[in-house]
Amino acid sequence: MVGRSDFQGIEVPEEPESSGAEVEVEPAEAGAEGEAEMDGESGPAPDLPGGVLVLAATPIGDARDASPRLAQELARADVVAAEDTRRLQRLSAALGIRAADVPGGRLLSYHDHNERARTPELARQVQEGRRVVLVTDAGMPSVSDPGYRLVEAVVADGGRVTCVPGPSAVLMALAVSGLPVDRFCFEGFPPRKSGERARALAALATEPRTLVFFEAPHRLTATLGDLSQAFGAERPAAVCRELTKRYEQVVRGPLRELHAWAQEHPEQVRGEITLVVAGATADGIDPDDAAAQVGALVAQGARLKDACRTVAARTGLSARELYAAQVAAKKAAT
Repeated sequence: MVGRSDFQGIEVPEEPESSGAEVEVEPAEAGAEGEAEMDGESGPAPDLPGGVLVLAATPIGDARDASPRLAQELARADVVAAEDTRRLQRLSAALGIRAADVPGGRLLSYHDHNERARTPELARQVQEGRRVVLVTDAGMPSVSDPGYRLVEAVVADGGRVTCVPGPSAVLMALAVSGLPVDRFCFEGFPPRKSGERARALAALATEPRTLVFFEAPHRLTATLGDLSQAFGAERPAAVCRELTKRYEQVVRGPLRELHAWAQEHPEQVRGEITLVVAGATADGIDPDDAAAQVGALVAQGARLKDACRTVAARTGLSARELYAAQVAAKKAAT
């Protein structure tokens, strides 16, 4: 069944014609008959006294990916903090939560522009014993989205923080990329300015782990070009866009091919984009680049031995050889 794109990138499935009844979501009760058992442990975690901050993941595209726990938490929260309150109300409607279940009195906005100002208020609500649920537009709060400051504040007050897991563009892109996923690092959005972006990517050129980036459609072509320059044109990668949505697409290939694709098909470079790039291999690492990384770490205050160990761990090169090369270069310069 094809879904319709009802609001800002969330695909809402068509409702069956026979369905007209409103669904009410009731919080699950611990110890209820028929609880699922997994590995000998059954039922949800018991509610503990006191306040709690709940980071609740929301769908990254398809509203049907919302978990029952997300609906339960929204329905039972004392306070709901949302990156976009209108978007949350539409998602709540798609989940069958009545508008009265999310009243304006306890629904607050929490976004990049008011995060600093609103964090103390929400942390105080947790400290006073309330259940505060934080949601962002898509995915898990704090991951390239508001949330970190609030978690930090609640933890500093000795409060509890928990999560409702859910869809993740990072993990889905890794899974479908066809690249190694046993070790990876998430770099968020690259810098917007070309010079800063080129320098940031150059610093990652010898990173052996698979890398994951978010990128805006209007910057993707430039970023792929910078990646090709910094990592080498043949480095394998995958562009994953509109994941879980109607026009989901994954384009795989070496960076040079992906760069050419983005240049030749601008009409396809749209929507939410997650970029996965293979890590560097020891055979493809330039010793001069590794030496430059050691020098940069030393310039930042690291001891030479520590800098060599750090770069060796990143590149697979010998720390002993890196150290010897640095000593030899220093002697040659004097």
